[in-house]
Amino acid sequence: MSNSKYKTTGNILIVDDIPENLKLLSQILKNAGHRVRALNNGKMALIAINSQAPDLILLDINMPEMDGYKVCEQLKANPKTQNIPVIFLSALDEVFNKVKAFSVGGLDYIIKPFNLEEVLIRIQNQLQINYSRRLILKQNLILEEKNKRLLTSETLLKKKSENLEQALQELKQAQVQMIQNAKMVGLGQLAAGVAHEVNNSINFINNNLDYTNSYVEELLDLVKLYQQEYPSPNQKIQNNAEDIDLDFLSNDLPNVISSMKKGVERIQKIVDSLSNFSRINQAEYKFVDIHQGIESTLALLKSRLEETNNLLPIHVIKEYAQIPKIECYPNQLNQVFLNLLNNAIDFLEAKRQKQVEQQINSEQQLPRIVVTTELKNSDLVMITIADNGVGIDESIRERIFEPFFTTKIIGKGTGLGLSISYQIIVEQHHGKLTCDSKVDEGSTFMIEIPINLLSK
Repeated sequence: MSNSKYKTTGNILIVDDIPENLKLLSQILKNAGHRVRALNNGKMALIAINSQAPDLILLDINMPEMDGYKVCEQLKANPKTQNIPVIFLSALDEVFNKVKAFSVGGLDYIIKPFNLEEVLIRIQNQLQINYSRRLILKQNLILEEKNKRLLTSETLLKKKSENLEQALQELKQAQVQMIQNAKMVGLGQLAAGVAHEVNNSINFINNNLDYTNSYVEELLDLVKLYQQEYPSPNQKIQNNAEDIDLDFLSNDLPNVISSMKKGVERIQKIVDSLSNFSRINQAEYKFVDIHQGIESTLALLKSRLEETNNLLPIHVIKEYAQIPKIECYPNQLNQVFLNLLNNAIDFLEAKRQKQVEQQINSEQQLPRIVVTTELKNSDLVMITIADNGVGIDESIRERIFEPFFTTKIIGKGTGLGLSISYQIIVEQHHGKLTCDSKVDEGSTFMIEIPINLLSK
């Protein structure tokens, strides 16, 4: 394998408790021109990272004492290490494991056994993104330093400041766009992969449930025939029939299979929602039903809306108007819905906790999200997402769409969700995204987008 194929090299830390994996990965990465350190447990890795930060970390999930999730959480909670890219390594291919890996701050997920070509390409991509991010930050520092020097000249201050501000905004927008593109590609691949794998398993179960139901009916018919032909079985058979409660089993077994069938159908609907939410082949604009996008997003957030950890459930009120299909970028618009609905749920978390503690049952004060669509005129559609959560203070409301501005704790938010949403609506769809909020009363986000994108 030629080293020239992978141009960006870096200092890589491998953390895996299996010596064979460490040896294999170390040799492959060294052959590709990378500098490699290898450790076999999470605690030693944290110590090593604090003393000398790597450019990228390959982190195994299943390790004794401290698993990969906990190591990643501690890295993201530390300002000195929170920007180091982490790629998880695992033999676990379940949806839960992948979702958790991304939620704690991982940027990629590689399944064991490794495809060495894939490993090198994914490492190359993350190193390139990290290198670009650091270059942009360095450029920002250089521009900020230039701005300080320009302040000494009063005659050039206004003009130079305006030019510098424009350059900074362009750099920040370029970084947001780069992260958005990487995020959307990763999300699309994850959604497509998860939907495909789950669908295959569900189809297998669903097909066999039909056979199982048929077999059960035939066996029950056979039992009934035995009962008719041999109405007085021996004592051993009578005792066994009483032990297993044959009458109840005969009546309830079809109900159990029917419940399993309904469960499979529900999972199929979730998979369909996941597929509709973000398809990798839908990067182009097209006419879509935005209600379908909203419904798919709500289905993905169902677990966060339900009663959990003693928190009251969030009541979702949908007030949909009859509107035509709109011309848009579907997966980008779904990303906006996801960001705004996730924020609304976050805003409601404190209120949900308070209501449990104070045993508040007033219907007016129960946590709720209201999603409204309306046709403003023949060319314009408005989507409104409102909550009755903690609200946003007026002093920071004007900054909420700025890149990297967040009021959430470290590890809870990146400060990119609303800025990305603003960019998608305003720049990509030539629309408007505004916010109205009052502390302790709630927040309302209003999206206005044209029906015909190409006409704008």
